[in-house]
Amino acid sequence: MMTSEPFVLGWEEWAAFPGLGLPAIKAKVDTGARTSALHAVAVEQFGPERAPQVRFIMHPIPERPDLEIICAAPAVDRREVISSNGESELRWVIKVDVRMGERTWPIEVTLTNRETMQYRMLLGRSAILDDMVVNPGQSCVQGQLSYDLYGAAPRKPPVRRPLRIAILTREPRNYSSKRLKEAAEARGHVAEMINTARVTIAINTLAPAVYFDGRRLSRFDAVIPRIGASMTNYGMAVLRQFEMTGAYILNSAEAIGASRDKLYAHQLLARAGIGMPTTAFAHSPKDTRNLIEHVGGAPLVVKLLESTQGRGVVLAETRKAAESVIDAFRGLDANFIVQEFVKEAGGADIRCFVVSGKVVAAMKRQAQAGEFRSNLHRGGEATPVRITRDERAAAIRAARAMGLSVAGVDLLRAESGPKVLEVNSSPGLEGIEATSKKDVAGLIIEHVETHVRTVSARPARRSQRSAPPAAS
Repeated sequence: MMTSEPFVLGWEEWAAFPGLGLPAIKAKVDTGARTSALHAVAVEQFGPERAPQVRFIMHPIPERPDLEIICAAPAVDRREVISSNGESELRWVIKVDVRMGERTWPIEVTLTNRETMQYRMLLGRSAILDDMVVNPGQSCVQGQLSYDLYGAAPRKPPVRRPLRIAILTREPRNYSSKRLKEAAEARGHVAEMINTARVTIAINTLAPAVYFDGRRLSRFDAVIPRIGASMTNYGMAVLRQFEMTGAYILNSAEAIGASRDKLYAHQLLARAGIGMPTTAFAHSPKDTRNLIEHVGGAPLVVKLLESTQGRGVVLAETRKAAESVIDAFRGLDANFIVQEFVKEAGGADIRCFVVSGKVVAAMKRQAQAGEFRSNLHRGGEATPVRITRDERAAAIRAARAMGLSVAGVDLLRAESGPKVLEVNSSPGLEGIEATSKKDVAGLIIEHVETHVRTVSARPARRSQRSAPPAAS
């Protein structure tokens, strides 16, 4: 009985996608990856919600960012994909015919930005049929194609693409919101203020939608959340919906939720081995004495879990005062934590502003005489400060523990080293910019640009000798 020869693929192959207008793409064949991926930027949904389509731009030749092919295809799914470096990404999935050699077959492929990769396509094992075998020792078994097939395609000069950025805020006139909008527009982007409370979300599988005052919003490239404490839960739901539309979220809903839950935040800091004031929490009224003893006795600080800008934070200087405050909070059925009081801090703390894993600015906040809370909203005075290496490291690690790309990390200078008080997911810009004289808003927009990555000139810069492309 004769059997047909298997269809052999090498570790790399030339592929064509006739339905997308792509006559030649260099693909890496990777049986270690389940999902196939195709390079795409500026992905946008269009068409009816029941049968959505996606349009995207493809740069088929890694060294030629001036060559752009606009592709469109029906969307069959949206899928959470974990990349080789462990990052999770929500991707559109399309079904298209791929041709290698004399063979053409349908595959599902996810769309993602692969501009830092050597190959514009990754062929995963789910796209390899049963009668196919992969020979990792061979290359281009199914024949050679050429980028010359794009000879008649129009060229475009490398240009910086303006981004559509949503600033999610209920206070469009406050300093931070206005500075972010100004910084975005100064760099050629379009920024729109969106009132979180006036957003409606429509949840479905393939065409998630966000409405503002009854108007369906067009796709945003990025969303900068400035969500107040009173809107945390609904704001997180809105952020998750924007993420489903494909927008880059500056600080994710999960990270904001972790930072706003003070008890959980301290548990995350402790798990990461980050220094902080000793903290205690209990539900039973019988544990009042134990709470006080756990933090080393009075003086101590009692802090509402929902406290912001210094409100709901009380210093109890004696054991009797501590018992009274704790009993009063319990009588109001309030959730609170008890913390040790770091006396040597002298009513001052350090605000470190972290952007993209770096401390970009810092200031010292000193409380008024007779006041232990140094918040600027409570009358604290801000002055420039030079932070130590340990303080810088603590701030960066605290932001990372919360999963925040942008954070205001408040820490105390204690005899045993820096102690992190709080990690703020929506830190104000006015005080830090006025004190440090730095364009923090501009640095935030730069961070957004590097993560949205829709600048067609960027691959050309990365092709320099000092920055060779990745191997996959």
